[in-house]
Amino acid sequence: MKNMKQLNLKDVTQYVEENIGVFHKKRIAGLNDLKLKKVLSKKNPYLFKAKYILTAQDIIESVTNAFISSQEETIFGDWIEGLAIFINSKVYGGWKSGISGIDLEFDKDGVRYIVTIKSGPNWGNSSQIGKMRADFKTAQKTLRTSNSKLNIIAVNGCCYGRDNNSDKGDYFKYCGQKFWEFISGDSELYTKLIEPLGNKAKERNDEFIQSYSQMINKFTKEFADTFCMDNGSINWDKLVRFNSAILVSKK
Repeated sequence: MKNMKQLNLKDVTQYVEENIGVFHKKRIAGLNDLKLKKVLSKKNPYLFKAKYILTAQDIIESVTNAFISSQEETIFGDWIEGLAIFINSKVYGGWKSGISGIDLEFDKDGVRYIVTIKSGPNWGNSSQIGKMRADFKTAQKTLRTSNSKLNIIAVNGCCYGRDNNSDKGDYFKYCGQKFWEFISGDSELYTKLIEPLGNKAKERNDEFIQSYSQMINKFTKEFADTFCMDNGSINWDKLVRFNSAILVSKK
């Protein structure tokens, strides 16, 4: 087992500065890959009508913002997983696991921890949690093949939020402060991370806002050309048919 080392926050700041650009690049790439009809096909047109949305731009901003928010959660979740593994490697010598479904492995106090990292506590339905449990069992079996005496504990770590019932029977669930302390030994790390994450955030976000504004303008024009009548009003019949009509296969 490797001895625990004190985390140097400068290492975390340097990691964030060198790698946060990846998150912002993926945000912009996600924008560039968006297609209006793909976004519209996933949203409820009846809701727009019920909310008395009357302009093309309001519809575009509503559907696009919801889509982007969901996409950003995924992109940032992947990024912060990398940060957690980096921090743990500095403190406990942990490593990114090569076992399917496991993100992080590390040794502490004679225990091998296998960790699956998620963004927040409410990340999955019962079948997804069932798959995680199965992945934990498979990983434990794989590791015991090479070392039958290995004491293995499975952990679902969540980067934010809380879960007051950590013991799930066959695994532990640590969220927010408890998770960051678990992987770093620092009970206040969860607050210390905020400062480096915000470094140069405005400058990086300016580029995103420029791309976002261009996309909103482009989509609004495309929507108006496709789903608005000559007098400028929205053709709700056409929009609902596009979204929900039965597709007839062409023979």
